[in-house]
Amino acid sequence: ARRIMKENYNYPLDLSWSTTEMTEVLSFFNEVEKFYESKVEKELFLESYAAFKKVVPSKMQEKQLGRDFEQSSGYSLYRALKEVEASGKRFVSADKA
Repeated sequence: ARRIMKENYNYPLDLSWSTTEMTEVLSFFNEVEKFYESKVEKELFLESYAAFKKVVPSKMQEKQLGRDFEQSSGYSLYRALKEVEASGKRFVSADKA
């Protein structure tokens, strides 16, 4: 069953980031949402992830943000990334089963 997205959840952001960095991180969270809600274009998703990694180079911080994001949204950043990376298709989406 597909989890319904919680309204008005908070995005985990680090307040020490610049506005540009926050925008990059939010863009990637939006890509993850699109993966679950509709579909993403693989190349754009991975570009967005690369920009996110420039802001969050640490694996530990990435995992923490992923956990916080999943707690508030119900969406797994890690699973979205793995499925998009593994896909041979141009457009990728979560299983709607």
